[in-house]
Amino acid sequence: MATAARGRPRSFDRESALDKALRLFWDRGFEATSISDLTKELGIGAPSLYAAFGDKVQLFNEAVETYGLRYGGFAATALAEEPTAREAITRTLHEAAREYTLPGRPPGCMVISAAVNTGNSAVVQLLATLRKANVEAFEAAIRADVTAGILPAETDAPGLARYFGAVLQGMSQSSQDGATRAELEKVADLALRAWTA
Repeated sequence: MATAARGRPRSFDRESALDKALRLFWDRGFEATSISDLTKELGIGAPSLYAAFGDKVQLFNEAVETYGLRYGGFAATALAEEPTAREAITRTLHEAAREYTLPGRPPGCMVISAAVNTGNSAVVQLLATLRKANVEAFEAAIRADVTAGILPAETDAPGLARYFGAVLQGMSQSSQDGATRAELEKVADLALRAWTA
């Protein structure tokens, strides 16, 4: 007599399951998302989840990487496509106002919010590293503009980069608190006055 196959169901769609897990982590954060929550959302048993993704930290790491590719890469795209740091950061802040408030997805940025209240040092470190990389990318673009003579030699590249990184983080938190796109657009416009300060 043939025995039933074990493991993931034949209809298991790994990419769809990963997106569901990503959104759960994005909405609730790492700590508040349990294995039980994940298996219920993905429609699979715990053994199937572990077989497909490894443990919860491995799944979270993959979810963060996928988030960057599907949802959170707008800053990197702006930095790559715009000719100056000012234009890239302007575009980034205005796209953040839109991206952080789009209907049908959790508000804010997963990289900014998902490690709240977690004691998992690997998760905390991963997200801190990604946030730091964004600030470093802003700083590199600003320094390049200083070198090219687009910005004055006395421009505080590290301070300006850190400022805009903090603005992005604040916009993410504000969207989670209910701020609308229009309200975040105003924040972006006010923050961009730093270029003339």
